[in-house]
Amino acid sequence: MKKYIFFLISLVLYSSVQGQIPSKRWTLSGSVQDENGNLLPSATITLLDPNDSTLLTFGVSNPQGNFEIKNLREENLILQISFTGFQSYMQEIKSPVGADFLNMGKITLKESTADLDEFVVEAIPPVTIKKDTIEFHAEAFKTQPNANVEDLLKRLPGVEIDADGNIKAQGETVRRVLVDGKEFFGTDPKLATKNLLAEAIDKVQILDRKSDQSQFTGIDDGNREKTINLQLKESHKKGYFGNLNGGAGTENRYSLKGNVNNFSEKQQLSFLGMSNNTNEQGFSIDDYINFNGGMQSFTQANGQVRIVIGGSGNQNSIPLNTGQRINGLMNSHGFGANLNREFNKKTKMTSSYFFNLLDHQITQNTDRLNFFPGADFNFNEFSKQDNLNANHRLNLILDHKIDSLNSFRSSNNANFIHSDRVLNSVSSNQDLNGNLLNKGERTNINVGDSYNINSEFLFRHRFAKPGRTWSANVNIGYNESDFEGSLNAVNEFFGENPSQEIINQQNYQNNSALNYGTNISYTEPLGGRKYLELVYNFRQNHNKVNREVYDVEGENLSFNQPLSNRYTSLYTYHRPGANISYNASKYNVVAGLSLQATRLNGELLLDEVSIKNRFENLLPSLRFNYSFSNTKNLSFDYVTSVTEPTIEQLQPVINNSDPLNLYIGNPELRPAFLHNWRVNYNSFDLGKFISLFANANFNYTRNAIGNSQSIDERQVRTIVPVNVKENIMAMGTINLGFPINVIKSRVNFGPNLMYNQGLNLINEVEDMIKISNFGGNLRYDYNWKEFVNVGLSGNWSRQRTAYDFNPQQNQLFFNQSYTSELNINFLKYYTFGGSFNYLIYRSETTDFNETIPLLNLYISRFVLKNRKGEIRLSGQNLLDQNVGVSQRADVNFIEQTVTNNLGKFILLSFTYKLNNNLNPMNNMGRPGGGVRMFRMGN
Repeated sequence: MKKYIFFLISLVLYSSVQGQIPSKRWTLSGSVQDENGNLLPSATITLLDPNDSTLLTFGVSNPQGNFEIKNLREENLILQISFTGFQSYMQEIKSPVGADFLNMGKITLKESTADLDEFVVEAIPPVTIKKDTIEFHAEAFKTQPNANVEDLLKRLPGVEIDADGNIKAQGETVRRVLVDGKEFFGTDPKLATKNLLAEAIDKVQILDRKSDQSQFTGIDDGNREKTINLQLKESHKKGYFGNLNGGAGTENRYSLKGNVNNFSEKQQLSFLGMSNNTNEQGFSIDDYINFNGGMQSFTQANGQVRIVIGGSGNQNSIPLNTGQRINGLMNSHGFGANLNREFNKKTKMTSSYFFNLLDHQITQNTDRLNFFPGADFNFNEFSKQDNLNANHRLNLILDHKIDSLNSFRSSNNANFIHSDRVLNSVSSNQDLNGNLLNKGERTNINVGDSYNINSEFLFRHRFAKPGRTWSANVNIGYNESDFEGSLNAVNEFFGENPSQEIINQQNYQNNSALNYGTNISYTEPLGGRKYLELVYNFRQNHNKVNREVYDVEGENLSFNQPLSNRYTSLYTYHRPGANISYNASKYNVVAGLSLQATRLNGELLLDEVSIKNRFENLLPSLRFNYSFSNTKNLSFDYVTSVTEPTIEQLQPVINNSDPLNLYIGNPELRPAFLHNWRVNYNSFDLGKFISLFANANFNYTRNAIGNSQSIDERQVRTIVPVNVKENIMAMGTINLGFPINVIKSRVNFGPNLMYNQGLNLINEVEDMIKISNFGGNLRYDYNWKEFVNVGLSGNWSRQRTAYDFNPQQNQLFFNQSYTSELNINFLKYYTFGGSFNYLIYRSETTDFNETIPLLNLYISRFVLKNRKGEIRLSGQNLLDQNVGVSQRADVNFIEQTVTNNLGKFILLSFTYKLNNNLNPMNNMGRPGGGVRMFRMGN
């Protein structure tokens, strides 16, 4: 496989070099200043073809106002220099005779004036720097008709998009994509990038968005969020535009999707729809978290977040795009509407509704080697799942500026979820000699509905004195769920005392929770760029759980009290604190200290047991942010936090959904205390388009909540959460991206390292588990104008798991993936492309060695006037690899899983582009370099 990747890279490099490197290359340099001799950093340097004014290359001046553009091959060029607030400089230049270097010296720009009696036609500069914002002009980065915003972003220097559409800009993950400064279907960036047309975009702005609190108070708190704002063309700010797509293929496969946008000066209205059985779903991490009840449902007591996708332990089994291949067979349906409206200058609304329906069928075979002191054994499970999930999600935000000093904001969201899950499984445990220890068959059925409603009301007041502010928010939420299910299981136990256990049970569960609270903040300027912030947070959660389990005996139901539970709790949280900040021109420091006091009063009504816990913790914090320039930043954060045990972890009730693996809560659990240190460095060279991003993260958790595992003589495992002394996690990542201009290419390289050390109890023996993972990725991209795109990438992961109780059982396995992508646009109307993925899973400890090759190809032709239509023939998984593979090592086991997947199919589809209000002025430019016209004077 390595030879295959090396061959492809060599082929692309050879063809690129042979086709594009002439015998002579030369360099252009100079410096930019104003009429007073002040140097102008970040001025845009554009080089155009004198024959048709198309864009050839561009760059920017460095902080000292100097510029240098290398590897030029053209004999004649037009040099254009642009800087905000100044008239553009244009001059035709020729390559130096008998030399390979041309220095233009100092070039002076004049300030813009509005009394010139002439028309000026000039090329649009591809990039403009505005303080902390980098602005790309979309016309300078030509895409194909019907291309979406994602295709446009891939062409921008410093922007990277992975296979799932996750975006990185200047080395940082983009958390938010706005459309004309407004949210588009909430905060999921991919709903905008995958559904909006590239031709609708005038400018792409990349900025570090300050926190809402920082924007309100004017006090920099050091929190930043990498954001992209898509500015629409004037032609698309009024009228409608969008895409409609439909396709049908072999194996009864089909795909339907579309988006329609109707925008006006004060309103944005968008509709999205999709339905397919081709394993495409486009749901984001936010969708998945919302389906499962919020981020708190994934937060473990050690402060970490763990999300498990699929598998027998995941009750919802919502498939999630994570950049990996989706396993199982899935039918996806969705519909959404987004409405943003500005009623007047003081009041605006953001709202959206989204519906998802997923039917996910999974067939899975799991082999697990378990390590216990003195008795290792093999576990095998074959399971079939059918998971149906329907979700309605509604969001409504109202912003109202009462006057220049006061504002009000109301944020509301509601979810309704219906889930229907059927799981059938056959499992067994064997010793290392192949002797059967136990085996079981079970069927789990769970059907139910849940809904939640949350509202937050925020009032802000700004005093006349700059920096003095007051804000208060009140939040209230309610959620309820009703589920009913059944468990039918037959378990056989072998050995000296063989036996059989038959379980036939029904269960009913109702959960409800009411939570409310408030957060108050007051800021006061102390002089000398110092500020004081006083904060107070209060919250109460009321929870009720009623779970009834009945044994089915013929037509009679017998109440099973040990498995049933009636529980009520009141959780109260107080957190007063203070922060002191110092804001300088290049850096800011924020130091804080708060006191968190929590009370938990719970009642187990069936057992007449009370759970009462009371905790107080001091929580220090420190944030430091240093900006070397607009594109180079260093930050350090130290944060402490407390994570209380969940209700499920505290209840001493048996969960027997898997009779061979039981779970019992522990009412003696204490909260975990987390120390987190984080360092981030981010640099982006605007002149050379070199990006460097590095971060290091270290977590130390005291009183961490781990698991105590015990196994009885029948090989039935019981898991109980317990407090352990400490857990440690450290990780580091580096990402370096740089262009190879001579061959129109870009390379990105990113190694990463993770180390996790934790204590667990196995058969009452304390065991230290050490997991280290070293990996990385390498990607090469070659682009020749809008005609050819080639991408080659590799991802590697090496994980080692070490066990103190038995070093001989230490585990080592490798996961690798290699990808090649090709897109060619030819004969004006045709496009050919495809991708080849090669996945490798190998274990040094077991005999597991699996490879999966995946090949996708397509060819398309544009039709109709203005190329509004596109006919595409695509072949998916042409090598017919209908399985998915994963492997992992954890506390005391190594596991390999093989899952069914979608096989080979051919799809014929048609796409139609909607646009009723195209502005002909937008077509004046030539490909690669837009044109704008200015009227000077009367």
